[in-house]
Amino acid sequence: MKLNYKIIFHFLGLLLVFNGAFMFIAALISAIYKDGVSGQITIAGFITIGFGGLAMLFTRDHKKEINKREGYIVVAFGWIVMSLSGTLPYVISGSIPSFTNAFFETMSGYTTTGASILNDIEIIPNGILFWRSLTHWLGGMGIIVLAIAILPLLGIGGMQLFAAEAPGPSADKLHPRITDTAKRLWLIYFAYTAAETILLKVAGMSFFDAINHALSTLSTGGFSTKNASVAYWNNQPIIQYIIMLFMFLAGTNFILSYFTFKGKVRKVLHDEEFKLYFKFILIFTLIASLIIYFKADLSLSSIEHPMVLGKEESSFRHALFQVLSIVTTTGFVTADYTLWTPFLMVFFFGLMFLGGSAGSTSGGVKVVRHLLLIKNGFMEFKRTLHPNAILPVRYNMRAISGDIVFNILGFFILYMLSFIIGALVFSMFQIDFQSAVGLSASSLGNVGPALGSFGPVNNYSALPDLGKWWASFLMLIGRLELFTVLILFTPFFWRNR
Repeated sequence: MKLNYKIIFHFLGLLLVFNGAFMFIAALISAIYKDGVSGQITIAGFITIGFGGLAMLFTRDHKKEINKREGYIVVAFGWIVMSLSGTLPYVISGSIPSFTNAFFETMSGYTTTGASILNDIEIIPNGILFWRSLTHWLGGMGIIVLAIAILPLLGIGGMQLFAAEAPGPSADKLHPRITDTAKRLWLIYFAYTAAETILLKVAGMSFFDAINHALSTLSTGGFSTKNASVAYWNNQPIIQYIIMLFMFLAGTNFILSYFTFKGKVRKVLHDEEFKLYFKFILIFTLIASLIIYFKADLSLSSIEHPMVLGKEESSFRHALFQVLSIVTTTGFVTADYTLWTPFLMVFFFGLMFLGGSAGSTSGGVKVVRHLLLIKNGFMEFKRTLHPNAILPVRYNMRAISGDIVFNILGFFILYMLSFIIGALVFSMFQIDFQSAVGLSASSLGNVGPALGSFGPVNNYSALPDLGKWWASFLMLIGRLELFTVLILFTPFFWRNR
């Protein structure tokens, strides 16, 4: 079957129109704060909408059917097109004049990685900072899913796009129609963002800081308006606890949030992935807080001095914050965890491979995959003892098909190969071992902070231009869970069948 190129370009045009429309919101913020770049952001919006509108105009006679191959192309190239157009506010305003740096910052935004090349964030105009946070928010739930919510207006079904945008072993559906699913997820996403903005404002943040950090938190992105990230508020613990609450929620399957609002709390409490996600955070926080309390010197790694509520609370808060930040791949920092003993540096590096829940805005491998890998591993012991028995892997009281288990095994192997290759390529740019493995794990897992020269208190400005393009590629394949992008590099994908 030949590819329907017209519908592909039609969707890409639609995404550009969306992107341009959101630029106007950033331009409005710029005008309100009178930072002098509202005109440049508006021009960027018109250019983006112009190209998108032309693409839609020239493809208006497309066949209104989209198959799985076309869905993968739209998603993969959609993110690239969004990132390319998203550079315009940075470049036109002069905030990031280098196209490579602007593309890196934009790709980091849409993939919710949070890695930045900006050396002084606080001198950037407010409108640009808001656009930067907005790229997080749009990428968090997926601009593709947003488009799905209005596709019925165009007479097009969106199941193929949703399958490519949100791959993974999640069988739960909110509603039989994918459009209604997208609308419900976005409503919850928007409600959480609004709630966090209000709570942060009440807790003492300015409204501008509050809305930017809410956009970054719910998307598990990590862009901040301050050079010190959330460490800027180390002397206001309540702000950090609010951010922690919403990092936890953002790393949880959004479908469980929907069930909670519907009063189906038992369904949430009995979900195996949620229980393991909660236990992971609890255990990892306990380990980290004890080591910080007895071994680490917080005054060396944090601007918090003196400690506000005592060493016990401070050790627990910093441990919980960093565990949540890395597990959910948000990437906010309250301290330099690489100075908290070598054990904790390796410990937090390992957490970069965990990821939040499936159906969340987190990156990484995802908890459910780890859970099913562990279950399958233990089941192999039983199969060795009972070779003739039929012993399926069970998840939430249901037997999981062998195809899903093989898919997860394949994903994990591909993920580790991508990590190794990623580190090898970084090493070709004369980057030391610790920094190379940290960059690869952080970019692929969409975490943000890495290790070595690119640790939590540093940024990515020192990375060579080719290294930034490579990191951008890793961010993209990590955000779209490998298969969606890498399948485009296989020859059989492009064969007409």
